[in-house]
Amino acid sequence: MPSWNVHIAHANRLLADAGARSLGVSDVDAFLFGNVLPDVYVGYMVPHPTKILGYCRTHQSYPGGIPLPNYKRYWRNFIASYDFERRMGEVTDLMLGVWCHIVCDHTYNKYTRRYIHAHDIPVGEKTRIRKQTDFDLYGRSLTMGRLPRLTSELVQQGAAYPQYCVREVDICAALEVIDEIAQTNLVAHEESPHYSMLNKKFFSTAAAEAHWVMLRGLTGRHEIVTT
Repeated sequence: MPSWNVHIAHANRLLADAGARSLGVSDVDAFLFGNVLPDVYVGYMVPHPTKILGYCRTHQSYPGGIPLPNYKRYWRNFIASYDFERRMGEVTDLMLGVWCHIVCDHTYNKYTRRYIHAHDIPVGEKTRIRKQTDFDLYGRSLTMGRLPRLTSELVQQGAAYPQYCVREVDICAALEVIDEIAQTNLVAHEESPHYSMLNKKFFSTAAAEAHWVMLRGLTGRHEIVTT
């Protein structure tokens, strides 16, 4: 599945193409951080988080070797329910970022499933390693752009996040990981990645669809809630 360099790059592309206002984003730092938040508490990205939460919970997914996080369910439960006043409160920039993360994971994982099936690639540890190696190469071929910064607004939105409380100490730890990934992207940048299992067309197709779904969802929502 996509690493954080891919998620941050996608978020910055959205901001560049549409602008924060058209996306319904007020605080860019909270939005950018939301694009990595679902991975913060699952136990493999941030060292020693204050709690561990199941992947299926944070990604609105069912178990599986290549799970398909359900961005439509997240939208229904945590965005539409606030927009249409079925819940008290309001949609935050952090929540919009989380939705984007789930869109990306769903889309890239969906295309990975199709690719493996179409090429009769056996499912197993060897395939998992090859897949993740290719995703790492792809992530290092991207320009991440602006990174999220610690702000009082980000901390407040984290504390109020409706699915689970996001503590400031965990935000700080995650921001350190993002900085490390960004440094690696600069030092070990891959201009023309040589993939082991996947290919350039795979990534360009998945990226285009993920971008389209996110752009359509956020700009369409903003038009509805502001009319």
